[in-house]
Amino acid sequence: MPSTRTLLDLIKLELKHAQLSYADLARELGLSESSIKRMFAQGGEMPLSRVDEICRVLKTDFAELSRKVAATQPLRRELSLAQERAVVADPKLLLVAVCCLSQWSFEQMTAMYRLSATEATRHLAELDRLGIIELRPLNRYKLQVAKTLRWRPQGPVMQFFRERVMADYFAGGFDGEHELLMLVHGQLGHGMARELTERLQRVADDFARQHLLDQKLPDAEKRPYTLVMGMRSWLFEPFRHLQRPETASQRTSITSPPKPEARKN
Repeated sequence: MPSTRTLLDLIKLELKHAQLSYADLARELGLSESSIKRMFAQGGEMPLSRVDEICRVLKTDFAELSRKVAATQPLRRELSLAQERAVVADPKLLLVAVCCLSQWSFEQMTAMYRLSATEATRHLAELDRLGIIELRPLNRYKLQVAKTLRWRPQGPVMQFFRERVMADYFAGGFDGEHELLMLVHGQLGHGMARELTERLQRVADDFARQHLLDQKLPDAEKRPYTLVMGMRSWLFEPFRHLQRPETASQRTSITSPPKPEARKN
């Protein structure tokens, strides 16, 4: 739930946008400027009746203010273990969840897949119950999780991906239009590894943002793409038995041999 502090901060921002000072607001409400400052101070109190009065001054209403507060709340980037188990237990529920993450409309889901209107509605209601979407009238919905939701690394969905999806995905030639597959080996310091993972997250965010922007394009001008990114400290399993015993415990890259021991005098 949004905090009172979030609401007060939003009202302050709205006052700034309306170019209204505390003195202006005090005059409109018939209060002293010091009273206004106390309401907005850390730990200050503002009754709902006062919020309604401020909304009148701002020429808005509490409902609109509430929507703006909700829009400022960060979306979850990871589901609980129980949520993931529920989603992956039913293939059609998982399908609808993926469609929702891609922000498909109800009509697109039922047109593309063998889902009856009753089934699709039931699955949307279940995703609402799980807290993944907020279901609205006429089967419209709002995501309650980030578009770049991170599935739990050892969770049920990633296990499903490894067992059922990964082989099918990588069986492609990656030689189609705008397709790419690269494998890069190397050794990195901890700081640079962290920086690169942050950059990869930003690429995922860019992909998700562009997906939303391109929703306005005609279907004939769009193609479905799936972006898979990963980075881990890893040695190819068939090469592990070739490591020397003294280096087997070290997580070294296959592209960089271990440093030779210094010569003893």
